[in-house]
Amino acid sequence: MEDTKVVFTDHVHGEVQIFSGDRPAGKMNLAMTGGRLAVFHTEVYPEFKGRGLAKAMLERLVAYAREKKVTIIPLCPFVNGQFHRDPEIYEDVWNKDWHR
Repeated sequence: MEDTKVVFTDHVHGEVQIFSGDRPAGKMNLAMTGGRLAVFHTEVYPEFKGRGLAKAMLERLVAYAREKKVTIIPLCPFVNGQFHRDPEIYEDVWNKDWHR
């Protein structure tokens, strides 16, 4: 059984962490600034690949952004790809002005 959570190590930096049972299975690196949540990197550890865990972390991240009423800057190639693949799903949390 997988469990995901958003954890901030200080007031700016954090991670979405995913566990399989009690074992860490992957993470997303984040930074929060000015109502924007930048996602830099998504990683699923090798022994857990192919189980949809990156997508599960993305779903948790999007739920967190909606709950906190912040937008997501998709700097991570995985997240950026998912946002472009299904823009209608992420429209309300996708910060498209980040590059300006």
